[in-house]
Amino acid sequence: MLHFFAARLRPIAAALHIFSEALMPPPLSRTALHPAHLALHARLVPFAGWEMPIQYSGIIAEHRAVRTAWGMFDVSHMGRLDIRGDLAGLRDQRARFGFLCLPDGGILDDVVTLRHAAAKYLLVCNAANRPAVVAWLEQRLPAFPGVSLRDLTLATAMIAVQGPQAVAHMDALLAAPVSSLKRFAGMDAAWHNTALTVTRTGYTGEDGVEVTLPAASAVALWDALAARGCTPCALGARDTLRLEAGLMLHGNDIDRAVNPLEAAQERFVSLDKPDFTGKAALLAAQAGGLTRRLAAFKSDAPVGAVTSGSFSPTLEVNIGLGPPPARRPRHAPLDRRPRQTHPRHRLRPALLPPVYPLTRRPISPRTEAS
Repeated sequence: MLHFFAARLRPIAAALHIFSEALMPPPLSRTALHPAHLALHARLVPFAGWEMPIQYSGIIAEHRAVRTAWGMFDVSHMGRLDIRGDLAGLRDQRARFGFLCLPDGGILDDVVTLRHAAAKYLLVCNAANRPAVVAWLEQRLPAFPGVSLRDLTLATAMIAVQGPQAVAHMDALLAAPVSSLKRFAGMDAAWHNTALTVTRTGYTGEDGVEVTLPAASAVALWDALAARGCTPCALGARDTLRLEAGLMLHGNDIDRAVNPLEAAQERFVSLDKPDFTGKAALLAAQAGGLTRRLAAFKSDAPVGAVTSGSFSPTLEVNIGLGPPPARRPRHAPLDRRPRQTHPRHRLRPALLPPVYPLTRRPISPRTEAS
């Protein structure tokens, strides 16, 4: 009898096992620097499909290390795409920040593109958006004969070295003229016979560089930076640093439902150039007026919707980003209609200022995906 019931239950158990596996989330990816994070006893969390450190010694200590000295971040989760072919618009060893817009003007992703040399480019996109960015580019490749695309994300690593002392230390470590780079410029370098790409970019509001190198050499470079006194910093400090500098986070502050004009980023969109995806929608939005506008705020300012918020270790107040509350004329009755449809409450265009008045202008307006 027991054998009879066991035989009957076996298919049910197998079906339940398959069902439970289907419900389980996919395994998290790990960067080449994962062993270094474990050695430092980092607190690891899921982030955009990756297992990433959120802090080492503590968010405030790491934040202040970058503001006063220098720190290093593992940003290998971000997408790195190699593009080959003749494309116009950039000089050799120069990088540019821009948006990939959808037909309705919404932001598929924001990217930084570096031109190494003629017909060789490195495009850096946000981690969570990498599959969508690759698909978006591949759909357009047939219109550009001779242009090819390779995803180098898993074969490479990327370390951001940020802070007022970062560039001087990188000059010495790489024995290369890193300090000669202009903002948003790049160079090819070598370290212990390992080829590197160094760009003077970042996501902290401080001076610094981002280094792309083969995954197999990532831990060695990380250890060499640590031996020189560079503070390991994680996602928690990166978030507070970018918030102080007024830099956005894709998935929070901007997304497919927000266009660059609403994000106060029109200086990175050239509406005068030939047609591009989303241009017609952006021109229409510009002509019709904006009904929402992203802005930075401190805790003592009026707050509307909050898209990002945190305690500022530098200012020691709460700060954030979000569209401010719409104003109504003094003595006017309270208007209960949705603000976004009422022309009297349209917000005037204004650039997004950092809430922390850095003496160094933010290097990169790049956002980071969730």
